[in-house]
Amino acid sequence: MTYNQIKFLKEFEEKFRDLYIKSSLAYWNASIEGSEEKWNEVTKYQLELIKLFRDKKYFEEIKKLHLRINEFDELTKRQIKILYNEFLPNQYDLKKLEEITNLQNKIENVFATFRAKINGKTLTDNDINQILKAELDSKVLQQTWEASKEIGDLIVDDLKNLVKLRNEQANSLGYKNYHEMSIVLSELDENELDQIFSDLEKNTDEKYSEIKKKIDGDLSKRYSIKEDELMIWHYQQRFFQEAPPIYLLNFDKFYENKDLVEITRNYYKSIGLDIDDLIEKSDLFEKTGKNQHAFCISINRADDVRVLCNVKSNVDWMGTLLHEYGHAVYDKNIDPKLPFVLKDAAHIFVTEAIAQLFGKFAVHPVWIKEIFKLNDNEIEEIKDSAIEYTKMNQIIFARWVFVMYRFEKALYENPEQDLNSLWWDLHKKYLLINKPEGRNKPDWTTKIHIATSPVYYHNYLLGEVFSSQLNNYLHKHILKSSDLWNDVLINRKEIGEYLINNLFKFGSSLHWKEVIKISTGEELNTEHYLKQYLS
Repeated sequence: MTYNQIKFLKEFEEKFRDLYIKSSLAYWNASIEGSEEKWNEVTKYQLELIKLFRDKKYFEEIKKLHLRINEFDELTKRQIKILYNEFLPNQYDLKKLEEITNLQNKIENVFATFRAKINGKTLTDNDINQILKAELDSKVLQQTWEASKEIGDLIVDDLKNLVKLRNEQANSLGYKNYHEMSIVLSELDENELDQIFSDLEKNTDEKYSEIKKKIDGDLSKRYSIKEDELMIWHYQQRFFQEAPPIYLLNFDKFYENKDLVEITRNYYKSIGLDIDDLIEKSDLFEKTGKNQHAFCISINRADDVRVLCNVKSNVDWMGTLLHEYGHAVYDKNIDPKLPFVLKDAAHIFVTEAIAQLFGKFAVHPVWIKEIFKLNDNEIEEIKDSAIEYTKMNQIIFARWVFVMYRFEKALYENPEQDLNSLWWDLHKKYLLINKPEGRNKPDWTTKIHIATSPVYYHNYLLGEVFSSQLNNYLHKHILKSSDLWNDVLINRKEIGEYLINNLFKFGSSLHWKEVIKISTGEELNTEHYLKQYLS
C-alpha cells in the first residue's frame, strides 16, 4: 500500500500544508515588526498546528499504521514514522500545550524587543558586541556585560514554569523528562550521543587547556590585569563560545564598505547554487523592532525560502550570511516531488552541517583570496594565524556546546536544583571560566536557545562533526585534494551539483544515517573533525 492510497493521510497533509504556511508567514512578519499583535498571530497559528497534531482521530489511525509499518513502501514508512514522532508529544492536555506555546512566545517576544540600557542609553545587541569587543576599561566591560544579562530577571519565572510544563508533558507520555523525549523523538540515540560527546571531551581536554592558557596570557596583557582577575566580560563576548576577537587579525578590513549580500550571491553561484530568488524574498538589514538574531525559514517547503539578518559590513555578518544561505540552499533544493511531510532536512544537525561548512569560509584565507582576487603576498602574512584562529575557535565552541548540553540535561533531570550555580560550575569544568564573585543571577536564562529552541544545542556540534566529514569528502572527490586549509570549495559548479544529488534532494525521505552514508561513504564519526581541528 502507498501513501496516496491512505485517504486520511492525504487529507491531513492538505490541512498541515495550509497551517504550516500561515504559521511560517506569521512568524516571519512578527520577527520583522515585533509588535504584540503580530506575535499573537504567531501564537494563534501555532496553537492551530498543535490542535491538528493532537487530533485523536488522526493519531489513532497513525498508531494503527505505525504498528504495521513494514507493510508499506519505503516512502510511506518514512512518513508514518515522522508523523508518529510529531503527533506523540502533542497527545497532552490542550490547555497545558496552549500554556507552553504562550509562554514560549512571550519569552521570545521579550528577547526580540529587549534592549540593554547603560546610563539611560539604549543599546542593540550589535552595540553590546562592539563594546565588549573594543573596550579596554574593565569597569565598562563589566557594566556592559551585566546590562546584557538584565533580560534574565524579566524571563526567569516564565522559563522555570516552561521547563516544569515541558517535563509534565514528557512524563505524561512515558518519558523520564523533556530532554529524553526530545532526543528520542528527533531520531537520535542518547547513548550514541553521549559516546560522541565523551570522545570529543576526552580528545579536546588537553588542547583546550593550552588554548585557554594562551588566551588568558594575551588578555591579561590587553587589560593590564592578572590572569586570575580575568572575568567572563574580558573575553570580548556575551557568552564564551568562540575565540576572542583579538585573534581575528582584523578580518573586518576585508569586508568594510563591501556589499556582503552580493559576495554571498556570487559565491553560491560559483559552486552551482543560485540564490537570486532567495535574496529577493529576504530581509537583511536592521530595522526598529526587528528580531536581532538571524535565521532561515522555508515558508512553504517549496520555492519560498527566506533569510532574516541585520547585516553590517564585518566578518561576523559575512559568516552569518554564508551560514544562513547554507540552510536556504538546502531547503530550496529538496526534491519538489516529495510529499509535504518529507520536504524537510534529513535532520536538524544535517542542515546545520551545511550552514557551518559555508559559514566558516568568512575567515578562510584562501576563500578570502579567491573572493577578492588578492595576490598570495596579501594573504600569506595572515594565513597561518587564520588557520590557528579557526582551530582555536572550533575547540572553544565544542567546549561551549558541552556546557549547553550538560546544563539542559541536568535542567530537565532536576529543575529544582541551584541552576544559577550549575551554570557557572559547568563554565568552570568545561571552559575554565570563573563565576564572578558573589554573582547569583539567572544568567542561564539569557541564552535564547534554552527557552525557544530547547534541547537543540547538541545539533550544532553534531553538525560540525558531519561538516568536517563532508568537507573532507568534497575535497578528495571534487577538488582532488586532502588539504582543507590550502584548498577551498569555490568556483566549482560540481560542488552544488553533488550536494543537490547526494544530500539535499532526499529531504527527510531517508533516515539521517542513510543520508550521511550516501553523501560521504561512511557513517558519522569524529575522525575527520579531530584531524581538521587538532592536528
